[in-house]
Amino acid sequence: MKSKTLSAWLALIGGPLGLHLFYLRGILDWRAWLLPIPTAAGLYGLQRVQQNGLDDQLSWLLIPLLGFTVAGCAMTAIRYGLASPERWNARFNPGGAPGDKAGSTNWLTVGALIASLLLGTTVLTASLVFSFQHYFEYQIEQARLISQ
Repeated sequence: MKSKTLSAWLALIGGPLGLHLFYLRGILDWRAWLLPIPTAAGLYGLQRVQQNGLDDQLSWLLIPLLGFTVAGCAMTAIRYGLASPERWNARFNPGGAPGDKAGSTNWLTVGALIASLLLGTTVLTASLVFSFQHYFEYQIEQARLISQ
């Protein structure tokens, strides 16, 4: 029986590594194996910023990948947490009864929803701000080069 609460927490905490997909769909799920790629690319972008400073243009592209992956996993946790017990059990526990406890919502599920909302909106906003700030700084620098 696949627990809705555990799935929501796995999507929030281990989502960028695909842990929730491994839990729900098994070790052979190809999406679970692809999910760590943007996570690793974003972490590499953070490492490049630490080494090369904020002027590194490749990090502008890589860091938002990490943010969007974390925000997407937080949205997945919200989707899992808000699923009705009947729908959850029909999709992930097809052998059980529609009202089984595995698909029910409890306070831990609500906690996962609240944490997902907080983390998801914070990371998504920070990723957008980082992207736009560096894009506009790059545009200003290019305008200075043209005007000289």
